[in-house]
Amino acid sequence: QLQLVESGGGLVQPGGSLTLSCVVSGFTLDYYHIAWFRQAPGKEREGVSCSSTFGDTTTYAESVKGRFTIWRDNAQNTVYLQLNSLKPEDTAVYYCAAAHITVLAMCDMTGAVRQADFGSWGQGTQVTVSS
Repeated sequence: QLQLVESGGGLVQPGGSLTLSCVVSGFTLDYYHIAWFRQAPGKEREGVSCSSTFGDTTTYAESVKGRFTIWRDNAQNTVYLQLNSLKPEDTAVYYCAAAHITVLAMCDMTGAVRQADFGSWGQGTQVTVSS
């Protein structure tokens, strides 16, 4: 059974940093795109970043480009999201999700992403940016 578990969220001041982790079990990362999404209070869930299969390609939403970094450690079955220069508008619950390459050929957060293509989701971790 596929399972994703996020951790690393917390309360941080504007300009601060956090590192989120997504540990996956029940499958190996190689043939899965792993993406981070976030949902702020009262808003729809939105894509943040994606690490394509084998970690060859990473993409970011425009709102986080240059501030967030995604990478994966396939040996540890873990995908990370480094959040730097955090802003109050980054406050949200952050989710990681997995999409198999046979379902989603390309994972590109610079454009529209079908969240329905991601068949497995974690429970989320809260990130709050506030002074």
